[in-house]
Amino acid sequence: MEDADISIITKKSIKGISIYISRSLFIQLINFFTNFTLTILLSPAAFGVFFIVSSINQILSYFSDIGLSGALIQKREKVELIELRTSFTTQQILVGGICIIMLTLSFWIGKFFRLETQGIWLFQAFVVAFFLSSLKTIPSVILERDIQFSKLAIVQIAETVIFSLVVITLAIKGFGITAFTVAVLARSITGLIIIYLIAPWNIGFAFSKSALTELLSFGIPFQLNSILALIKDDLFILFLGKILPASQLGYIGFAQKWAFTPLRLIMDNVIKVTFSSFARLQHDKQNLKKAFEKSIFVIALFVFPILALIVLLFPLLFHLVPKYAKWSPAFISLCFFVLNAFLASMLVPMTNLLNAIGKIKITLYFMIAWTVVTWLIASFLVMIFGFNLFAIVSAFINLSFIPIFLILKRDHLDFDLLKSIRLPLISTVIMILVLYLIERSIPISLFSVLILLISGLVLYFGIIFILGKNQLLEDIKLVKNNLLSS
Repeated sequence: MEDADISIITKKSIKGISIYISRSLFIQLINFFTNFTLTILLSPAAFGVFFIVSSINQILSYFSDIGLSGALIQKREKVELIELRTSFTTQQILVGGICIIMLTLSFWIGKFFRLETQGIWLFQAFVVAFFLSSLKTIPSVILERDIQFSKLAIVQIAETVIFSLVVITLAIKGFGITAFTVAVLARSITGLIIIYLIAPWNIGFAFSKSALTELLSFGIPFQLNSILALIKDDLFILFLGKILPASQLGYIGFAQKWAFTPLRLIMDNVIKVTFSSFARLQHDKQNLKKAFEKSIFVIALFVFPILALIVLLFPLLFHLVPKYAKWSPAFISLCFFVLNAFLASMLVPMTNLLNAIGKIKITLYFMIAWTVVTWLIASFLVMIFGFNLFAIVSAFINLSFIPIFLILKRDHLDFDLLKSIRLPLISTVIMILVLYLIERSIPISLFSVLILLISGLVLYFGIIFILGKNQLLEDIKLVKNNLLSS
């Protein structure tokens, strides 16, 4: 793809981030309601089984296209039909083979992870969903290359709504783990139908050795990072599922999910859009620096206060909602996963920048180190001291954002991290201190928790506006002008 004008990149990036975050906010609200309802209706053991099986599904996804979709998105030149069909053909061969193997081994896998019949059915449903998901890859690539994230969000919203309606309905009727099984299949079929209505393409099978070779030159190193992340995270979760009771794994899943929700809502969406934008700006360091600092600021602006409110308000929910008290043993893990998320909100954008400018090997070396530390240290400490040590070690691993920051500043991009996070960080600290004092002096009820939540957000953004009025108005003007422009 030819270098785009800076203004066009800015416009598309701002529109993409704004639209995708707003759609994703709606999705997260649905997920919040769904998770809150299910944690009341279902047992920690049921969540543990779902956590194990969904981790297996996540593992499968890493081997579905050997980085081909990432290479297609990253490609600066126009993508030809032969490249799309070669990628699609290669992916279906890989995915088809994996699905056959997994379905054949499903009962053995169920026995290995101590899954009962319902757990095995859930695993088989995830395998089918994995195949259906692979059919969505090329339409998704087409939309991402065109920065059409609003259309992708339509698919995600539909999938989320269907999943939530099905799983809650069946959970209320007492279906237990089977509620997840039916919901997973319903979600996959819905998403496949809608994405082909939104982004149809001239589907077909083909193979070009030259096209595949070119795509793999970027895809293989890109995928190596993903595979190492798989080994560090999802495979380790499966290992924990082997050595820990399902209930303790449920506590880890509960804590990790809630702590990482702000990252999934804000950071992932910013990263998804800015990866392509940074790649196009890699030869213009001045504009790249500005774009990166703005992306860090946007992430910190929303992630920091949400993380702080999670730590402050969850103990109150454990106390006020009797059926929610069963999750109180997860609070220590929740706190350290929140610390993990706080550090990741700076670490992940930096590694995203390194990848976008072609410095994948640097992130690969760090990923190797993180994987070794997780398996050697976290596994030992979990077996000796219990499940909370996983969250503690994972938080300290993310302190490695410091050397990555130094490498970026020294060799690649001299940006100001403190400038980007200072205002959100100061405002978050003030908000939490004020809310803590208020919480200690008033009777606690569900209504007062709601008031604390609303008051905290109003206070936070009020402080942001007072301390950073000029910067905030400038950013609002920039967003407004680009959103309203044709």
